[in-house]
Amino acid sequence: MTRIIAVSDTHTERDLPKELVEAVKGYDIIVHAGDFVTSEIYDQFDSLGRLEAVFGNSDSHRLKSTLPERLTLEVDGVKVGVVHMPSHSFDLTGAGMMAREMEVDVLIFGHLHRPIIDQGKKLLLCPGSPVLPRMSAPSVAEVIIEGGSVKGRIVPLGAPKCNYLKYAESLAGT
Repeated sequence: MTRIIAVSDTHTERDLPKELVEAVKGYDIIVHAGDFVTSEIYDQFDSLGRLEAVFGNSDSHRLKSTLPERLTLEVDGVKVGVVHMPSHSFDLTGAGMMAREMEVDVLIFGHLHRPIIDQGKKLLLCPGSPVLPRMSAPSVAEVIIEGGSVKGRIVPLGAPKCNYLKYAESLAGT
C-alpha cells in the first residue's frame, strides 16, 4: 500500500501552516500540483519527505525553470499524472481529456483552489488549497493505492476561511 498526500496552491511566502505540516507527516509521497510561489516553500515541502511536484502559474522563475509542467509517476502499477492547470475550464471536461492524453489512471491537478474529486474511469482530483481556498475549507487530498486499486478523499484542514461559508454554516446550525 502506498499513501500519497496531494497538495496544491500553497501561495505563501512565509512558513507552511502547522496544520499542513502535520497533515503531510506519515505519507509515502507528497505530490504538489504547483503554486508553491517561492523556492523556500518548495524547500520546506522537500524537507518533509519524498516530494514529486510540478510548477504552477504563480511560481517563481527558479521553480518554473527546475520543475516540470507535467509529471507522470508509476505507483504500485497505477499511473499518476500531475499538472497545475489541466484546462481553462472550471468543469472536469478538460481534466478528463488531460488524463486521457497523459495516459494516466489518476490525475492530480491544482489551480482552482477548491477541492474536487471525481472517481469515474479515472480518478480526477484537485486537493483545493490549504492556504487560500475558494468556497471551501482549507484542504489537501489523500490517495491510497493498493493492489492496483485507487481510493481518494479530500481532507479538510480546519474551518472555512471564507466569510460566506462561515455565514452559510451558521444558517445550517453546524
